[in-house]
Amino acid sequence: MRLYTYWRSTSAYRVRIALALKGIAAEQVPVHLVRNGGEQHAPAYAALNPQERLPTLVLDDGTVLTQSPSILEYLEEAYPEPVLLPATAVARAKVRAVAALIGCDIHPLNNVSPLTMLRRELKQDETAVSAWIARWITDGFHAVEQLIGEEGYCFGHEPGLADLYLIPQLYSARRFNVPLEAYPRILRVEALAATHPAFIAAHPARQADAEG
Repeated sequence: MRLYTYWRSTSAYRVRIALALKGIAAEQVPVHLVRNGGEQHAPAYAALNPQERLPTLVLDDGTVLTQSPSILEYLEEAYPEPVLLPATAVARAKVRAVAALIGCDIHPLNNVSPLTMLRRELKQDETAVSAWIARWITDGFHAVEQLIGEEGYCFGHEPGLADLYLIPQLYSARRFNVPLEAYPRILRVEALAATHPAFIAAHPARQADAEG
């Protein structure tokens, strides 16, 4: 199994956490999103993933999976222990709602492509770009704070799917200096994850391609 990843990619970060939680060995293949105009646009990678984004997971039999939500769902179905989703349909829906809030409503607006457009095509300076990033993270975290539980991880005492989305987005928020003091529940989850071996192993700073 091979995971095409980039140390700062929050989408790839989610998958790295899931692999570590489930104890699945995968060779990590770095794809630099900035160098040489973005290595994800190279013909060899584009042939693997036509969207030219990360992550991509190549299974042992050569099957190619793209998009972190579908990869995470595959891992949950193919490697069901430890579970990432609760037992009941309603509980699973609540977990998926928080994951989608982060994955669909926060993360895409802070991705490389829209930020590049803001800077290059719309001629926005870094102050404006930072305000854009903070706006969408703040709006999203305001909702997440109210949707997750009052103790443990997002939804219980063991990490699950929502945590796989939240922790990478917190990394991004801290990278862009977004204030987080208004989110005690979110910060509680961050503190717990900081002591968990799977989250530690998947952290961007611990990746082979991490830069200073």
